[in-house]
Amino acid sequence: MTSRSVRTLLTMLAVVAAMTLTPINSVTAEATDHDGEARTVLITGANRGLGLEFARQYSAAGWKVIGTARKPATATALKDLGVRLVQLDVADAASVAAMTADLADTPIDLLINNAGMANRDGMDFETMDFDGVERVLAVNTIGPMRVTRALLPNLRAGKGKQIVHISSGLGSIEENTSGGYYGYRESKAALNMFNRSLAWNTKDEGFTCVVMSPGWVRTDMGGPEADLNPEESISGMRKVIDGLTIEDTGTFQSWNGTIRAW
Repeated sequence: MTSRSVRTLLTMLAVVAAMTLTPINSVTAEATDHDGEARTVLITGANRGLGLEFARQYSAAGWKVIGTARKPATATALKDLGVRLVQLDVADAASVAAMTADLADTPIDLLINNAGMANRDGMDFETMDFDGVERVLAVNTIGPMRVTRALLPNLRAGKGKQIVHISSGLGSIEENTSGGYYGYRESKAALNMFNRSLAWNTKDEGFTCVVMSPGWVRTDMGGPEADLNPEESISGMRKVIDGLTIEDTGTFQSWNGTIRAW
């Protein structure tokens, strides 16, 4: 082989190496802070649906993942990811206190309040079950409030200082042109208002707090006719989260980077 051929071969190998390493480096940059330490994300309701996909993608990207589940013994798919699993019922004050004690010395860069539920009896106002409505509000609205307050010391100790609440387009007052979904709509609209207040109260500390609509996703809650699969929704939301700045705090984001109407 001539010296010219060797130089050509080396050049080709360098190009291939650059193409191969670029995605790996981009993942590493996203998963680590400025000091090269792995970032930590806590995801509530991580045992299934969107929460499980969040855990899978963040774990694959090199983050330290803490996933919560009401019943860890049955969270087989989450266990298989090898992430840290913590018991948590967001509607139970004692459960939240136990989680807080367990994570007392753990800095958290990103909190994703994902745990939620739908009110299956909420389409007809005249027949809806008020006990069900109260449960939905306890999980979807008070739950994120309770968890966020409990983990503020951990979030202050972290460097990311990001709080993301998974909301819904059904929580938009302006976009409600069909009615129904009693209990669920109210729980998400109230979550949006909570975040708006939280954003202003923590902005001076450097926090970025947003609510996000994941889109209509094919999960147990979204159903088989939904537009998106979980991988698409979570990939989109991760891209949005990665691009957030302090100027975005208090906003209602969508999975695809657009801003939703209140």
